[in-house]
Amino acid sequence: MPAARSRSRTTARRTFDQRVLQEVALRYFLEVARAGSVTEAAARLEVAPSAVSRQIGRLERELDTLLFERRARGMALNSAGELLAAHARRAWLDIERVADDILALRGLRQGEVRVAATEGFAYEFLPALVAQFQARCPGIHFTLDMCVQREVARRVREGIADIGVTVSLSSERGLNVELRHPAPVLAIVAPGHPLATRRQVSLAQVVAHPLALPAGTSTLRQLLDISCSRQGLPLEPVITSDHLYPLIQYAACTRAVTFCGELALRQQLHNRSIVAIPLRDREMNERHFEVQTMAGRHLPDAARAFIDHLRETLAREG
Repeated sequence: MPAARSRSRTTARRTFDQRVLQEVALRYFLEVARAGSVTEAAARLEVAPSAVSRQIGRLERELDTLLFERRARGMALNSAGELLAAHARRAWLDIERVADDILALRGLRQGEVRVAATEGFAYEFLPALVAQFQARCPGIHFTLDMCVQREVARRVREGIADIGVTVSLSSERGLNVELRHPAPVLAIVAPGHPLATRRQVSLAQVVAHPLALPAGTSTLRQLLDISCSRQGLPLEPVITSDHLYPLIQYAACTRAVTFCGELALRQQLHNRSIVAIPLRDREMNERHFEVQTMAGRHLPDAARAFIDHLRETLAREG
């Protein structure tokens, strides 16, 4: 009996309708995977929840396996679902790349590059690079989304973004690092601040001054908390924000100190509206600027060309 059941299952594997992996069911499946619920996926797709449920059920019947863990507050991919999601994302991305390649064969310099970046790079650094790139390739359009660090990694891993630009302390699963560059944390002060003439400072010296700090959910704040805790230093801000640039502006017009990396502040540093001072503390020098792409993905030509432009710019400007 077990042998018969095994033969039946093997036959089912061999004869399932493979077209199901190329149809609307796969698109609905991916949307449920992203949204975490049938209702939310249906709203994004502008269809009835029952239509989404039917397509998910069809996939599971054809593949003879469940793809989601059904929970009280939504759905999460199980191991089989993760495998199918990885296949589906690459399939859609390959279709997009082929479309771009066909346009290139027709002599059209067109395409879209989707970038997800943390605030420090999305606000000033990347818009300037995109403008320079488009001066050479005006047919290339960009989408630039500002996200927190973990969201940048997720978007790249799931193919929502072609390129992720962020800071990192460690490697991320499912990502390829195209470019890695030291991005130490600097103390940021106004030009007239008592620390402004120092060539280097320590956190022990900095915490004696008013502090403008990122919110506790940010990776920079967590890094500061760890370093100060290790040294037994108080970390008591006079202002906090979940956005970087209000803190920079606050420090520029007060005696407060805030923290940031150099790439995010090049224009302000050039204008001398603020001063950036290196920190001696070990943890403050372990961050890296990273350009991330999905592991194993063949990028469209436009995205690859933009990464090359980014690499050349950093090499030229040091």
